[in-house]
Amino acid sequence: MKQTLILLITAFFALSLSAQEAKTDKVLFKLPSVNVVDMNGKKINTSQLTNNGKPFIISFWATWCKPCVKELTTISEVYQDWQEETGVKLIAVSIDDSRSSAQVKTLVNGKNWEYEVLLDANADFKRAMNVNAVPHTFIVNGKGEIVWQHTSFSEGSELELIALIRKLNAGEPISQ
Repeated sequence: MKQTLILLITAFFALSLSAQEAKTDKVLFKLPSVNVVDMNGKKINTSQLTNNGKPFIISFWATWCKPCVKELTTISEVYQDWQEETGVKLIAVSIDDSRSSAQVKTLVNGKNWEYEVLLDANADFKRAMNVNAVPHTFIVNGKGEIVWQHTSFSEGSELELIALIRKLNAGEPISQ
């Protein structure tokens, strides 16, 4: 009876440990292969997006989305410091459709954003990344694997974002 009880307890703890390990093992996804264009009309395949081995941020946004514009404007104020400290790059992907995409360049230039801006007028990249609402922000590690994502924006979210980039640069794992 004691042996059976000890065996059951041991099996329970072994299963619990395996389940805990399964929860902490993160499945990493590569960027999908979708064609988008930059603001000059140059075609870019999203699977080729890179930051020369350093982490980068992909932010899905739209001109009509006030939280999106607020997020990108807030980050813009500290972006140069972020780049100097961490080497991070931000890629802003506009989901504006063909009717409103003409406003993207005007808004980006007016706000003086220094991001790489891509246009996803057909929403192919948006669908491939399972973006349902904007703003939707992803962190991609230096290997091109999506390691974190977040929807919405509130004051201070940019601080969490740069803290996660710092952790990645230090070789530390980040969690959702």
